[in-house]
Amino acid sequence: MIRGATTLILLLLTAQAGPETVEVRDRGAVDLAAFECRDTNRSSIIQRACYDRIRRNLILSINGVYDQYCGLPASVFDELMGAPSMGQFFNRNIRVSADRYQCPK
Repeated sequence: MIRGATTLILLLLTAQAGPETVEVRDRGAVDLAAFECRDTNRSSIIQRACYDRIRRNLILSINGVYDQYCGLPASVFDELMGAPSMGQFFNRNIRVSADRYQCPK
């Protein structure tokens, strides 16, 4: 019994996790390997935020749908993550600037 449990634990610890991808609206599958992702439990509309600091791309899960914003400065991402109301910050600083942060096709 102990040997079986030990074997199972070792298999789980050594199993390679595949790359995570998400389906982004109007973009298809996006690989999150280069993104820093954070699950949020303090926002009623934003469930997850993923940011690529090199490419300055943000992917947000908003009410269960992933959207991508490009050219977003790291300072805006940091402010979003520290905002008292992430939803209000998003609506005032990112959503209204959707054209500004539109990703090339």
